[in-house]
Amino acid sequence: MLYAQVVLPLAQPMYTFSLDEGLAVGVGDAVVVQFGSSRFYTGIVWSITDQKPQYLRLKPILKKLYNSRLVSAKAQCLWEWIAEYYMSTLGEVMRMALPSLAKPSATSFVELDERSIEPPMEQFVALCDELCTEEALAEYALKHSRRAPKRVELLDTIADAALRYGCEDSFVPRRLLNISSDQLLSLSKKALIRVEQRPVVLRPSGEVFLTPTLSPAQSVALDAIRGAHNADKVALLHGVTGSGKTEIYIHLIADVLSRGESVLMLVPEIVITSQLVERLERIFEGRVTTYHSRLTPTRRGKTYLRLSSASGGELIVGVRSSIFLPLSRLGLVVVDEEHDANYKQSDLSPRYNARDMAVVMGKMYGAKVVLGSATPSLESYFNAMTGKYAYVELKERWGEGVLPEVVISDTIRSVKRGERKTHFNFDLLRAIERALNGGDQAILFQNRRGYAPYIQCRTCGYSPRCPHCNVTLTQHKATQRMECHYCGYNIPTPSVCPNCDIQDMALMGFGTEKAVEEISRLFPNARVERLDSDTSTSETAFKRIVSSFENREADILVGTQIVTKGFDFGGVATVGILNADNLLSAPDFRASERAFQLMMQVAGRAGRRNNRGRVIIQTSQPKHPIVQYVASGDYHGMALAELAERKNFGYPPYSHLVRLQLRSQDYELLRRASHYVADLMRQKFGGRVMGPVSSALELLRGEHRSEILLKIELGASMQRARELLSEVVKLAAQNVEYKGVKVVVDVDAW
Repeated sequence: MLYAQVVLPLAQPMYTFSLDEGLAVGVGDAVVVQFGSSRFYTGIVWSITDQKPQYLRLKPILKKLYNSRLVSAKAQCLWEWIAEYYMSTLGEVMRMALPSLAKPSATSFVELDERSIEPPMEQFVALCDELCTEEALAEYALKHSRRAPKRVELLDTIADAALRYGCEDSFVPRRLLNISSDQLLSLSKKALIRVEQRPVVLRPSGEVFLTPTLSPAQSVALDAIRGAHNADKVALLHGVTGSGKTEIYIHLIADVLSRGESVLMLVPEIVITSQLVERLERIFEGRVTTYHSRLTPTRRGKTYLRLSSASGGELIVGVRSSIFLPLSRLGLVVVDEEHDANYKQSDLSPRYNARDMAVVMGKMYGAKVVLGSATPSLESYFNAMTGKYAYVELKERWGEGVLPEVVISDTIRSVKRGERKTHFNFDLLRAIERALNGGDQAILFQNRRGYAPYIQCRTCGYSPRCPHCNVTLTQHKATQRMECHYCGYNIPTPSVCPNCDIQDMALMGFGTEKAVEEISRLFPNARVERLDSDTSTSETAFKRIVSSFENREADILVGTQIVTKGFDFGGVATVGILNADNLLSAPDFRASERAFQLMMQVAGRAGRRNNRGRVIIQTSQPKHPIVQYVASGDYHGMALAELAERKNFGYPPYSHLVRLQLRSQDYELLRRASHYVADLMRQKFGGRVMGPVSSALELLRGEHRSEILLKIELGASMQRARELLSEVVKLAAQNVEYKGVKVVVDVDAW
């Protein structure tokens, strides 16, 4: 009798099940087990032994799912590393890693079978055994070329395809053959071909790709990256917006695919990189697979199963969860816009950072890694400056493009001089007018969606707030409702103050919806589009807005952070940052870095072709260092200043920051538990502990929240710190007084 340690998609340790020797199950396979009295789960076999554990009774593994191994040995190492580093269980990693339909669960064995999916299948075609050699095929052609020339031509087509695509067993995917179903049926009836249903395999369209021509600066950067890879170093590619980082990625990808190895390209959000994906599909036709949350559960599940049996030679473009895909022969990992906060998983355990995991993957899988950004994260920049990463810089734009002129427009001065209409300074309005008169376009960035961030009674100061999240409700004019952007709570917009019964409610601030209304009034002949999470509720809606602007069917695009990322619009001459102040005032040690990144990224949308663009930054703090760094395009100055400040206060990258967040519906219970946990931590970590304090969102979806921060300085053992912290969390969980308090651990918190 054999025994298997099985990982279940639960926040639980592994469990042991008996394994019938007649069941062909191996390590990494997906199996069905019964857990509890009435629940059936998909589990992953983690190890197998013939040593019987000291249990009175073990439940058996009921069934093996899928023909291919679901989790490879390398993936097992990656899962174990994630679970240990981010202080989660393997079950939580499994829950995050596998798409829902690849790990079905149910209340009955029959129901689980019904929920299971199979790997995608397709038709494969090969010549019959008698015609599988060149000599046999030539002899057949000699006999039948006069009576059946079309049949001979079809057989030659199949043979040529098998040779060209290097297909296993001479079987060719049906989709690669320009042969009708009737023709295949005729050949099959004559027993001239074999037809089988096999798992879908992406086959190469060729070994030579039409890669773009590089500028001299790009060629130097490409050579530097290849040199870094030869020295087994991660390469940080710091290229200004529009410098052509994508062209360098394409050359690196082509190198790897031509060797039959796979490439993983991570992007922050798949929907905003539609232009990139379309371009990659044109160059690497038949090789590109996308993976993201907007795919249907069935498609995500089948993609995972297909890749588990694939042999390599593919390009996967996906979001952070793509690091869990079963990639065979991984040769290169590219992390585009590596600074983006979307790479950090913050909602569920494990709270991993996909950028950092890409570096770990590179070491474990023997793959090369490139991190690219116009505004690298300070962590990556620090690693490059200290020699851990190779640093490659592109300082000029590709082609004839030049960096835009940046103008700081003082909002306070504009108000005093009467040089402002509603929320727009005359500097910006003149720039927009000049762009429109020249047949160009403009982008306006306002980092608030909705019509107004909140409304306030001018008599008593009352503002409607969400009862579940303790934040002000945002006014949406289109629906005439006020909404909470965290939990969805909404109410009709009040015309009379609920607090003092006086009709004196005023709109405070402005969001993208109001910006569109006002800019449309100021420029009545301009065609205006809005791009935020309210208008891009689906991929179709998003693509419609982007296509409209890209095809010059819209003149002005107003949007939130979405407009700052990855777009390459050739007609944009003017970019306006409507309120830089709200970016600079966030209560976060990363606020200055993020403000610089956002402003530089959105500024980079201007002047990407021949004409120099103009960027107008509206702010009441024109002398703010970050605004000045943006105006001069001085990334290095910003980075050095911020790093010096972080060093003084011991913030990352000079330390690892671990955040413990405590949650409870009972505020008083949470307060006591927070001080109890903080005291336990101080006993083990001393002055490295800060807090407890209320979270920035003290009440969210009905839960009160508090935080305790732990700084572990560079050079100290993170492994030992995690061990001590695990003891604290365990003691807190065992204390019956605080049973209703949940403790969430976020390692390398953002």
